[in-house]
Amino acid sequence: MTDKFSRMVLLAGDEALMRLRSARVIVFGAGGVGGSAIEAIARAGVGAIDIVDPDSITESNMNRQLLATECTLGENKADAAAERIRSINHDCRVTVHRVFYSAEDHGGIQLSDYDYIIDAIDTVSSKLTLISEAAASDVPIICSMGTGNKLDPSRFRVSDIYKTNTCPLAAVIRRECRRRGIRTLRVVWSDEPPLRCVVDGDGRHAPGSISFVPPVAGMIAAGEVIRKIAGI
Repeated sequence: MTDKFSRMVLLAGDEALMRLRSARVIVFGAGGVGGSAIEAIARAGVGAIDIVDPDSITESNMNRQLLATECTLGENKADAAAERIRSINHDCRVTVHRVFYSAEDHGGIQLSDYDYIIDAIDTVSSKLTLISEAAASDVPIICSMGTGNKLDPSRFRVSDIYKTNTCPLAAVIRRECRRRGIRTLRVVWSDEPPLRCVVDGDGRHAPGSISFVPPVAGMIAAGEVIRKIAGI
Protein backbone atom coordinates (compact mmCIF):
# COMPACT_ATOMS: atom_id res chain seq x y z
CA MET A 1 0.00 0.00 0.00
CA THR A 2 1.56 3.30 -1.08
CA ASP A 3 -1.30 5.82 -0.89
CA LYS A 4 -1.31 8.97 1.26
CA PHE A 5 -2.33 7.08 4.40
CA SER A 6 -0.04 4.08 4.02
CA ARG A 7 2.39 5.13 6.74
CA MET A 8 -0.42 5.59 9.24
CA VAL A 9 -1.88 2.20 8.36
CA LEU A 10 1.49 0.62 9.14
CA LEU A 11 1.17 2.04 12.63
CA ALA A 12 -2.56 1.89 13.32
CA GLY A 13 -3.99 -0.68 10.91
CA ASP A 14 -6.67 -0.74 8.22
CA GLU A 15 -9.55 -0.78 10.69
CA ALA A 16 -8.37 2.51 12.22
CA LEU A 17 -8.31 4.17 8.80
CA MET A 18 -11.80 2.88 8.02
CA ARG A 19 -13.14 4.34 11.25
CA LEU A 20 -11.51 7.69 10.55
CA ARG A 21 -12.86 7.79 7.00
CA SER A 22 -16.40 7.23 8.28
CA ALA A 23 -16.13 9.89 11.01
CA ARG A 24 -17.37 13.47 11.04
CA VAL A 25 -15.52 15.97 13.25
CA ILE A 26 -16.34 19.62 13.86
CA VAL A 27 -13.69 22.16 14.85
CA PHE A 28 -14.69 25.44 16.46
CA GLY A 29 -11.99 28.03 15.79
CA ALA A 30 -9.41 27.93 13.00
CA GLY A 31 -6.68 30.03 14.58
CA GLY A 32 -3.41 29.02 16.21
CA VAL A 33 -4.84 25.99 18.00
CA GLY A 34 -7.70 25.09 15.67
CA GLY A 35 -5.74 25.45 12.45
CA SER A 36 -3.18 22.87 13.55
CA ALA A 37 -5.90 20.55 14.86
CA ILE A 38 -7.60 20.74 11.47
CA GLU A 39 -4.31 19.95 9.74
CA ALA A 40 -3.79 16.83 11.85
CA ILE A 41 -7.25 15.36 11.46
CA ALA A 42 -7.20 16.02 7.71
CA ARG A 43 -3.87 14.22 7.35
CA ALA A 44 -5.23 11.33 9.43
CA GLY A 45 -7.99 10.72 6.88
CA VAL A 46 -11.07 11.94 8.76
CA GLY A 47 -13.82 11.66 6.17
CA ALA A 48 -15.87 14.75 6.99
CA ILE A 49 -14.68 17.94 8.68
CA ASP A 50 -16.73 21.02 9.60
CA ILE A 51 -14.99 24.29 10.46
CA VAL A 52 -16.66 27.06 12.45
CA ASP A 53 -15.04 30.51 12.40
CA PRO A 54 -16.41 33.95 11.44
CA ASP A 55 -13.05 35.75 11.47
CA SER A 56 -10.68 36.75 8.69
CA ILE A 57 -6.92 36.26 8.60
CA THR A 58 -4.87 39.30 9.60
CA GLU A 59 -1.15 40.05 9.72
CA SER A 60 -1.11 39.60 13.49
CA ASN A 61 -2.06 35.93 12.96
CA MET A 62 0.99 35.14 10.85
CA ASN A 63 3.44 34.51 13.69
CA ARG A 64 1.60 31.40 14.90
CA GLN A 65 -1.36 30.34 12.73
CA LEU A 66 -0.82 27.63 10.15
CA LEU A 67 -3.47 29.02 7.82
CA ALA A 68 -2.11 32.57 7.86
CA THR A 69 0.17 33.36 4.90
CA GLU A 70 0.73 36.29 2.57
CA CYS A 71 -1.61 34.52 0.13
CA THR A 72 -4.48 34.09 2.61
CA LEU A 73 -4.51 37.55 4.22
CA GLY A 74 -8.08 38.82 4.37
CA GLU A 75 -9.66 35.41 3.75
CA ASN A 76 -12.16 33.94 6.15
CA LYS A 77 -10.32 31.44 8.34
CA ALA A 78 -12.86 28.68 7.79
CA ASP A 79 -12.63 29.14 4.02
CA ALA A 80 -8.83 29.02 4.17
CA ALA A 81 -9.03 25.85 6.28
CA ALA A 82 -11.41 24.23 3.80
CA GLU A 83 -9.10 25.00 0.90
CA ARG A 84 -6.15 23.50 2.75
CA ILE A 85 -8.08 20.35 3.68
CA ARG A 86 -9.04 19.80 0.05
CA SER A 87 -5.41 20.25 -1.00
CA ILE A 88 -4.44 17.47 1.43
CA ASN A 89 -7.33 15.05 0.89
CA HIS A 90 -9.78 15.88 -1.89
CA ASP A 91 -12.04 13.03 -0.74
CA CYS A 92 -12.75 14.75 2.58
CA ARG A 93 -16.23 16.28 2.81
CA VAL A 94 -15.69 19.82 4.09
CA THR A 95 -18.39 22.14 5.43
CA VAL A 96 -17.77 25.76 6.38
CA HIS A 97 -19.74 27.72 8.99
CA ARG A 98 -18.85 31.43 9.01
CA VAL A 99 -20.72 32.05 12.25
CA PHE A 100 -19.96 33.27 15.76
CA TYR A 101 -21.25 30.41 17.90
CA SER A 102 -23.12 31.74 20.92
CA ALA A 103 -26.01 31.06 23.25
CA GLU A 104 -28.17 33.26 21.04
CA ASP A 105 -27.08 31.82 17.70
CA HIS A 106 -25.90 28.25 17.06
CA GLY A 107 -25.70 28.91 13.33
CA GLY A 108 -27.94 25.95 12.59
CA ILE A 109 -25.28 23.54 13.86
CA GLN A 110 -26.64 20.31 15.35
CA LEU A 111 -23.91 18.81 17.51
CA SER A 112 -25.57 15.40 17.47
CA ASP A 113 -24.50 15.12 13.81
CA TYR A 114 -20.85 14.72 14.79
CA ASP A 115 -18.63 12.00 16.18
CA TYR A 116 -16.29 14.42 17.96
CA ILE A 117 -15.96 18.13 18.73
CA ILE A 118 -12.72 20.10 18.98
CA ASP A 119 -13.09 23.38 20.86
CA ALA A 120 -10.47 25.97 19.96
CA ILE A 121 -12.65 29.00 20.75
CA ASP A 122 -11.01 31.91 22.55
CA THR A 123 -14.21 33.61 23.73
CA VAL A 124 -15.21 32.32 27.18
CA SER A 125 -18.98 32.73 26.76
CA SER A 126 -19.00 30.85 23.43
CA LYS A 127 -16.72 28.16 24.83
CA LEU A 128 -19.08 27.59 27.76
CA THR A 129 -22.10 27.48 25.46
CA LEU A 130 -20.39 24.86 23.32
CA ILE A 131 -19.36 22.79 26.33
CA SER A 132 -22.92 22.85 27.70
CA GLU A 133 -24.47 21.95 24.34
CA ALA A 134 -21.98 19.12 23.83
CA ALA A 135 -22.85 17.70 27.25
CA ALA A 136 -26.57 17.95 26.49
CA SER A 137 -26.05 16.24 23.11
CA ASP A 138 -23.80 13.55 24.62
CA VAL A 139 -21.14 14.16 21.97
CA PRO A 140 -17.47 13.83 23.02
CA ILE A 141 -15.54 17.09 23.10
CA ILE A 142 -11.98 18.13 23.82
CA CYS A 143 -11.33 21.75 24.74
CA SER A 144 -8.19 23.82 24.52
CA MET A 145 -7.43 25.96 27.53
CA GLY A 146 -5.15 28.99 27.48
CA THR A 147 -2.13 29.04 25.14
CA GLY A 148 -1.33 32.76 25.28
CA ASN A 149 1.56 34.19 27.31
CA LYS A 150 3.33 30.82 27.40
CA LEU A 151 6.75 29.76 26.12
CA ASP A 152 7.11 26.06 27.03
CA PRO A 153 5.09 23.72 24.78
CA SER A 154 6.38 20.67 26.67
CA ARG A 155 4.10 21.54 29.59
CA PHE A 156 0.84 20.83 27.78
CA ARG A 157 -1.07 17.79 28.96
CA VAL A 158 -4.53 16.24 28.67
CA SER A 159 -6.74 15.61 31.67
CA ASP A 160 -10.17 16.26 33.10
CA ILE A 161 -10.91 19.94 33.74
CA TYR A 162 -11.16 19.23 37.48
CA LYS A 163 -7.52 18.13 37.55
CA THR A 164 -6.19 21.37 36.08
CA ASN A 165 -4.27 24.08 37.88
CA THR A 166 -2.31 27.28 37.15
CA CYS A 167 -4.16 28.11 33.91
CA PRO A 168 -6.47 31.13 34.45
CA LEU A 169 -8.86 30.09 31.68
CA ALA A 170 -9.13 26.58 33.12
CA ALA A 171 -10.03 28.08 36.51
CA VAL A 172 -12.97 29.93 34.93
CA ILE A 173 -14.11 26.86 33.00
CA ARG A 174 -13.86 24.67 36.13
CA ARG A 175 -16.02 27.05 38.11
CA GLU A 176 -18.61 27.41 35.37
CA CYS A 177 -18.75 23.66 34.73
CA ARG A 178 -19.52 23.11 38.40
CA ARG A 179 -22.29 25.69 38.23
CA ARG A 180 -23.77 23.94 35.20
CA GLY A 181 -23.54 20.46 36.70
CA ILE A 182 -21.02 19.28 34.11
CA ARG A 183 -19.13 16.52 35.88
CA THR A 184 -16.36 15.83 33.38
CA LEU A 185 -14.62 17.61 30.52
CA ARG A 186 -11.52 16.55 28.61
CA VAL A 187 -9.11 19.46 28.13
CA VAL A 188 -5.66 20.30 26.79
CA TRP A 189 -3.94 22.61 29.23
CA SER A 190 -0.54 23.84 30.41
CA ASP A 191 0.72 24.18 33.97
CA GLU A 192 3.17 26.87 32.89
CA PRO A 193 2.40 30.13 34.74
CA PRO A 194 1.43 32.73 32.12
CA LEU A 195 3.68 35.71 31.53
CA ARG A 196 2.30 39.26 31.38
CA CYS A 197 2.69 41.31 28.23
CA VAL A 198 2.37 45.09 28.07
CA VAL A 199 1.05 46.83 24.97
CA ASP A 200 2.29 50.26 23.82
CA GLY A 201 3.84 51.05 27.18
CA ASP A 202 0.56 52.34 28.64
CA GLY A 203 0.18 49.56 31.20
CA ARG A 204 -2.52 47.63 29.34
CA HIS A 205 -2.05 43.87 29.50
CA ALA A 206 -2.83 41.69 26.49
CA PRO A 207 -1.98 38.07 25.63
CA GLY A 208 1.17 37.49 23.65
CA SER A 209 1.78 34.38 21.59
CA ILE A 210 4.61 32.66 19.79
CA SER A 211 4.96 30.30 16.83
CA PHE A 212 5.66 27.06 18.69
CA VAL A 213 3.04 27.04 21.47
CA PRO A 214 -0.59 27.19 20.16
CA PRO A 215 0.06 24.67 17.34
CA VAL A 216 1.27 22.11 19.88
CA ALA A 217 -2.00 22.37 21.81
CA GLY A 218 -3.90 21.89 18.55
CA MET A 219 -1.90 18.81 17.60
CA ILE A 220 -2.40 17.31 21.05
CA ALA A 221 -6.17 17.86 20.85
CA ALA A 222 -6.26 16.31 17.38
CA GLY A 223 -4.22 13.34 18.59
CA GLU A 224 -6.78 12.63 21.28
CA VAL A 225 -9.61 12.74 18.75
CA ILE A 226 -7.83 10.60 16.19
CA ARG A 227 -6.93 7.92 18.71
CA LYS A 228 -10.45 7.82 20.18
CA ILE A 229 -12.18 7.56 16.81
CA ALA A 230 -9.68 5.04 15.45
CA GLY A 231 -9.85 2.91 18.58
CA ILE A 232 -6.08 3.10 19.06
